[in-house]
Amino acid sequence: MDSQYKQRLESGIDALSMSFNQETITTLLAYHQLLIKWNKAYNLTAVRDPDTMIDRHLLDSLSIAPYLKGERFIDVGAGAGLPGIVMAIIFPQRAFDLLDSNGKKTRFLFQVKTELQLNNIAVHHCRVEQYSGQLYDGVLSRAFATLTDMVQGSQQLLAEQGLFYAMKGIYPEDELKQLSQLEKSYKVEACHQLSVPNNDGQRHLIILKKHREQSLG
Repeated sequence: MDSQYKQRLESGIDALSMSFNQETITTLLAYHQLLIKWNKAYNLTAVRDPDTMIDRHLLDSLSIAPYLKGERFIDVGAGAGLPGIVMAIIFPQRAFDLLDSNGKKTRFLFQVKTELQLNNIAVHHCRVEQYSGQLYDGVLSRAFATLTDMVQGSQQLLAEQGLFYAMKGIYPEDELKQLSQLEKSYKVEACHQLSVPNNDGQRHLIILKKHREQSLG
């Protein structure tokens, strides 16, 4: 069965035009096994089928990898560690903080950090609005409320040139309209339509940046 998961993951990675060494593949699969094991008791994700977990969680998270810029990131509403854990595994030279208000989920995240020896991860158990740690090059979210909620709740975490990375399903036209009305200091830096193997649904990555008015020298 493990070889089946390995083949499915490697096939998906090929479809994403990516390549990782066997140590990284092994660590991704070890995370997958922990997700299966802990999900039974902790209800980390509604996805129960292990094959579907490969597609909807691991490959979906991997799809944003080419777009990340910077060295220090925070995954807000990290849940089971998606995309934060996956990014930390493939980018060991970068730092990833994982923040969630759910105690069961942060206990799982700490267990993953410990078992997989992911020394580039820090886990924080609190609400994002109450967290005011260091500043980050990127604030990541996957299925975290609305774009406006994301910006208003975590803008205190963004470094001067930092970016918000919001993973969404269909293109969030209404959310972007609401954001432009309420948060005029932020604008869309880029929007990428993601092609996730074995996933027929639409996936988008919305990248937001702080809009700075040009001075009239």
